[in-house]
Order: sequence, then C-alpha cells, then structure tokens
Amino acid sequence: MRTDLTKAEILPHLKGLVQALHSAIPTGVGSRGKIRLSKEQEKHVLIKGARWALEAGYGMPEDLQHCESHGSLPGADPDAVSAKAYERGGPQQGTLGSGNHFLEIQYVQEIYDEGIANALGLFPDQVTVMIHSGSRGFGHQVCTDYLAVMENAVKKYKIELPDRQLACAPYSSPEARNYLGAMVAAANYAWANRQCLNHWAREVFQRVLGRPPKALGMDLIYDVAHNIVKIEEHVVGGKKMKVAVHRKGATRAFPPDHPELPEAYKGVGQPVLIPGDMGRASFVLVGTQKAMEETFGSTCHGAGRLMSRHAAIRASKGRHIQREMEEKGIYVLASGRETLSEEIPEAYKDVTNVINVVHNAGISKMVARLRPMGNIKG
Repeated sequence: MRTDLTKAEILPHLKGLVQALHSAIPTGVGSRGKIRLSKEQEKHVLIKGARWALEAGYGMPEDLQHCESHGSLPGADPDAVSAKAYERGGPQQGTLGSGNHFLEIQYVQEIYDEGIANALGLFPDQVTVMIHSGSRGFGHQVCTDYLAVMENAVKKYKIELPDRQLACAPYSSPEARNYLGAMVAAANYAWANRQCLNHWAREVFQRVLGRPPKALGMDLIYDVAHNIVKIEEHVVGGKKMKVAVHRKGATRAFPPDHPELPEAYKGVGQPVLIPGDMGRASFVLVGTQKAMEETFGSTCHGAGRLMSRHAAIRASKGRHIQREMEEKGIYVLASGRETLSEEIPEAYKDVTNVINVVHNAGISKMVARLRPMGNIKG
C-alpha cells in the first residue's frame, strides 16, 4: 500500500504504530484470527477469494482492481480439499503467520524511474506498507496432501523424473484436475487473507494518526501471488500455446499493455514487489516484454536465504536482535521467541544484488527502493 504520509510525519508515531499493528494483527505459528469460519463459510472464501473479504466488510472495492486476477481465480473445487486443510484453515483466515511472513512500514529511499513511480503513486520519502503472507496452514496442508498424490501419480503414469521433487501428473488426469481445484482454493484463501490484513492495517493507521484511510491516501498499489500455478498463453518454439506456469518462489512480471493488467498500469507494466530482509530494503519493479520471451512472464520472488533457520539461530546466539535493529532505526516486534534470530538480515542474500541481476537481465525493471522503518513478524 502507498500512503500520502512522509517519513518525517511517521517517525514520532512509529513505535505506537508498530505496537498497535502487532496487537491488531494475529501473528505467529498456528495463530488464530478474529474471524471464525465453519466449513460451509470457508467454502465461500475458497470460491470468492478477496471478493469474500470485501463482502464481509474488509477493504475497499477499488482494491480488487489492483490485485492479480482481481483477487480470485475461477475453478476452485472445495470438494478436492481435505478435512485436515479445512480444520487448519478455519481459524487462520486473517492471520499473518510466522517465519519470513511480515507486515512492514517502509519509506521510499530511492526512485530509479520517475515516470513509472508517478504512475504507481510513489514519491521520495513516502511511507508505504508491505505485507507478505499467504494461505497459511490451509495452503500448507493442500501442498502436503497433494505431494503424496503426485508421487503416486508418477508411478501410475510411468513418468521419468530427473529429481523426485518434480513429482507431477498429466494435465488431463484426475490427479492434476483435483490438485488444480485445491490449489486455486488455496490461492483464493490467500487473497482473502491479505485483504483482511490490509483492512486492519488501515484501521490501525486511522486510529493512531486520527485520520481516515482515504485522507491518509492508503491505496493498494498491487497484490501479487507467488507459489501458484497459472494457466496462461505463452509463445513456445514460435507457437502460441496454453501452458501451466508454476511460479514457485517466483513472481509474475507481465509487460505493458498485457490484457490482464489494471487500466492504470497498462502503460508501465505490472507492479512487481520483491521483499528483502528486515534490516536492508525491499523493491518495487515492473514487468517487461523480455520476461514474456525468456521466463514465461516471471521474475524473482525475494532475496533467498544464505543460512538455514537453525544456522541463523546459532549465528545470533548471545545477540539482542531487536536492539540491533533499533540501532539501525528499525523498530521490530515478533511473537515467536526465535523468529528474530531466524530472520537476521545476514541469513539472506543482499536483495540489492539480486535485484540488479533481474534488472540487468531485463526480466523486470527497477522503479523504487523501500527501506524498513518498522516491522511485525510471527
């Protein structure tokens, strides 16, 4: 989300904002939210996605125009979802989660393309809010359930794989059809989840700063998915064809004038959001034609880890990570005792180096660099 606020305006309120966000937004492993859903109610979330959140009073109608796929995909099959996934998903709608999931208050530290930044509503020293969360335990369970299905399908259809982790099934098979129905349901759950988190973040800013979200200019720039399969048209071997694009740890990066883009962004390309770590930076980019030609309209998702979570915990032993962050001007709150240790900045590659690679390769174009000010984590 963008705002009309500047870094200087926010600094006196920063700790209060972060503390209020931490109180208002459920975080942590297995966290339970304010929303309670029966199985039948959950099915509506799985079919409608972000539209369900709007109908329930979370968010603004114009948000959907700035969501990938307008915040929901067709083809969800609630009957392809296990009872365990329903059980895990019921209490977790409207929760941030743990690990590298976060809600961060940032400011625009540098702009690389003023024309595109203007089209996205970004300006120097502006305060932004970035949320990274997904389908929580629901999506995790869908993945766990269907990994076993796909491993059996590989044997059933006698598929030769270079790596067993590439477990798959033919597109027309019942296994693939059921998986896609369950995966779409999980994607829709995630869009609804982020819409709820967006709504509560706006409420907190309104309460702490005493101004309504419209007066604060808290508009959604974009909501983009990762870890998703999309059925898309791409040119393969000189021929246009439908393919199943798996963006696992990848982000869609469609070029200007692509029919799936919101009208406001047709001239500049799809906004691409790349988070870094809690101590350095995140980036806004836009998609390019070269990405369509070389990477099925995709770019990176984040910096990527250098250390495992266990290694990061060992490396941070005896340190006070929250104090270290505060000395850098970044106020961080986490629910989990070990979360800050797992998420130390040096556990990740420097995202600036990663962004330089995708920018120089031409598969996405740098627009703005965002520096953290305050962060809540699970």
